[in-house]
Amino acid sequence: MKKYGKFARVYDELMVDFDYEEWFAYIKDIFNRYDKNPQNILEMACGTGNLSYYLAKERYDLTCFDISEDMLSQAYEKLRRYNNVDIMKADMIDFNLNKKFDSVVSICDSINYIRKKDDLEKVFKNVYDHLKKDGIFVFDINSHYKLKHIIGNNTFAEDSEEVFYIWENFYDEIDDLCEFYLTFFFKRDDGTYERFDEHHIEKAYKANEIVDLLRKIGFGKVDFYQAFSFEEIDEKTERINFVANK
Repeated sequence: MKKYGKFARVYDELMVDFDYEEWFAYIKDIFNRYDKNPQNILEMACGTGNLSYYLAKERYDLTCFDISEDMLSQAYEKLRRYNNVDIMKADMIDFNLNKKFDSVVSICDSINYIRKKDDLEKVFKNVYDHLKKDGIFVFDINSHYKLKHIIGNNTFAEDSEEVFYIWENFYDEIDDLCEFYLTFFFKRDDGTYERFDEHHIEKAYKANEIVDLLRKIGFGKVDFYQAFSFEEIDEKTERINFVANK
């Protein structure tokens, strides 16, 4: 099933509770905490460009990519006014841009979509190869706890003026995979509703697994925090933010 196809049209409405400006401010706090002043940034899995917008507005030299053309078309509408942005279609597993960056960022649990450790190692190697010396890699994941105990084997529903959806989830204890089955009813201009379905799978990683892979690739100092803070994680942390220094 094609992911983020029609879903791209309603993604921003469904993500209304995410404060991307706050997320951007957090990333800037990370840069300051680690004494970094990046001039050019690569954003992986940029989606509809919600973080990209604030990075572009801040006048970073920004390159952003996503695997979904539908998501990129939404991003283009937000970013086309900026001449400091390059937008492209690429896959985190095998991208090669022939350029190095001061920082690579990826947000909103994009890393969880890499379901095999071998592929995740390729992603981290790509990031490492695209970073300049002393470059910084910033990303987050949905925690193992969140995918297994909060999302896994639960059903959620949302009813707004434009969209109604049902989100059913199933957790695979053997492979630590959380499957999302989403059914949407999207309101057309004529008042009728169009149904479409999405199937997504996220891999539940533990923090030490991520750190081990990063260090295997060659990253030096690797830290992780409860997202949007610099506090230590605990057994019920739901989103973990990582900072890896080349």
